[in-house]
Amino acid sequence: MLDVQLLRNQLDDVIHRLQQRHFKFDVDRFTTLEQERKQVQMRTQELQSQRNSLSKEIGQAKAQRQEAEHLMQQATAINEELAEASQKLAVIQKELEELLLGIPNLPHASVPVGESADYNVEVRRIGTPRVFDFTPKDHVDLGEGLALMDFNRASLLSGARFSVLKGSLARLHRALTQFMLDIHTTEHGYQEAYVPYLVSANTLRGTGQLPKFEADLFKVPREDAEPLYLIPTAEVPLTNFVQDTIVDEQALPIRLTAHTPCFRSEAGSYGRDVRGLIRQHQFDKVELVQIVHPEKSYDALEELTSHAETILQRLELPYRVMLLCTGDMGAGATKTYDLEVWLPGQNAYREISSCSNCEGYQARRMQARFRSQKNKPELVHTLNGSGVAVGRALVAILENHQNEDGSINIPKALQPYMGGMSVLTASK
Repeated sequence: MLDVQLLRNQLDDVIHRLQQRHFKFDVDRFTTLEQERKQVQMRTQELQSQRNSLSKEIGQAKAQRQEAEHLMQQATAINEELAEASQKLAVIQKELEELLLGIPNLPHASVPVGESADYNVEVRRIGTPRVFDFTPKDHVDLGEGLALMDFNRASLLSGARFSVLKGSLARLHRALTQFMLDIHTTEHGYQEAYVPYLVSANTLRGTGQLPKFEADLFKVPREDAEPLYLIPTAEVPLTNFVQDTIVDEQALPIRLTAHTPCFRSEAGSYGRDVRGLIRQHQFDKVELVQIVHPEKSYDALEELTSHAETILQRLELPYRVMLLCTGDMGAGATKTYDLEVWLPGQNAYREISSCSNCEGYQARRMQARFRSQKNKPELVHTLNGSGVAVGRALVAILENHQNEDGSINIPKALQPYMGGMSVLTASK
């Protein structure tokens, strides 16, 4: 959420930067609400001043044993008007908050301006896509050919956009998760966490999924309590570890990681990536979250991105790093790098990790702060990224390390997690 003072004091600049994101800010509504707020607050101050004066007069009258009934009637009327003003101000403030909750973050000055992914900028490319001496298959043909991937069974169990993995392929999926967590906890300094898969609406508001993206969530009604939501990413519970908290400056940075399933309804994306594991309602991810000092958040973004890159490098996967343009970033981000892994089956680079700095956008929603050396609470900056998406990493391994007979070479980094297995072969 943006600082309302920024809107009050630098409205033209905010409008310009939001236009770069192709977001139309409702200036008229904001201006009207601000005018109403100022009028109510000014009237409140006048009434409070009058009440203070009357209190003194009433006290003096009583001290001198003079009649004070008419003064007390005036005070009662003022108190009633103050109560009405307080209620009106609460309504205005709520409308202002609702307006602010719908506004995306402002892009950093280094972010390229553009309306779609066509304007994203390639930062670097690591590894060279393999040249096959046979026609490479996609991960669906490979997985089903090994009799280790079953989309028909998943469809019978749950419907479209679910998958069943079996045998050594299920083990490879688990091995990827353990490998990623080991790297991030032992080499990159993250603390592993086990988190709830169901969270409250307030938790989702803290990281920006609500109210704007409710259609993308799976909502779980409850008869005797507020509904809960299945998490779309572990970013949600991990980042909310600092909700309504003031941490010591010395405790920063806080680095957290977790492996969780992620649940997304994929509203509005039907027809895209309907084949295979690329876009599922349920998928697994190892998430990275950093809570840092505001002066260090852009260094932290480079660091977090490099941590995700390490995973792809160890898995011997070609990839590129893309700096997203203003029109392609998530709503909460000020700057985002996407890691795109090469998929021979699609003959294209596809996203496998998205690493973002949200500055104070989420922290303001969560009231997540640190106490500075000046003994003043200030907002932390929050960052998140996939470290990486497990299903997509599995896809990339199948397609990049395939053999002509349909078997899969297991990257050396994963072989200890597979009991020394070096090649994935058909289920017997």
